[in-house]
Amino acid sequence: MTPAGEAADSAARTHAETEIATDIRALTAISEQIAQLFAQSHSLRSNDFRALMHIATADAEGEPLTAGQLRELMGVSPAAITYLVERMIASGHIQRETDPGDRRRVLLHYADRGMAVAGEFFHPLGQRTRSAMSGLPTGDLLAAHRVLHAVVSAMREHHTALTQPDTGS
Repeated sequence: MTPAGEAADSAARTHAETEIATDIRALTAISEQIAQLFAQSHSLRSNDFRALMHIATADAEGEPLTAGQLRELMGVSPAAITYLVERMIASGHIQRETDPGDRRRVLLHYADRGMAVAGEFFHPLGQRTRSAMSGLPTGDLLAAHRVLHAVVSAMREHHTALTQPDTGS
């Protein structure tokens, strides 16, 4: 490839990466707006919804959270997470279950009522999303998944770097 071709490829890649970053910021912004509407419509506080998102994401990834892990993710005090968890259990959004692998640990999961409430609210979004993607080839969807997975991994790595003390190594 000629130097001019390499420069064009580099510029095209930089442009594509910039467009993806812009799209992710837009996705984050509209997601926050939808989350706020969900929280308001179900008398939830913003931290309640954040907790639900962490619990749902951890469950979907096969790594359910303990209350202590949720506290760390949310950056709140032990008393605040206890109050939040108790309130969310009382409202029927989440439930505690004993970890089958370690009976001393208690894991947080969406409760059936919480899943029903979320499903009712978010089902139309799921339909719109599937409709929006219906014309895209499966290969494009798989490529988009790889891109999003890479971005989420980079963001998690960055979060860890920001929150973990420098060990001096």
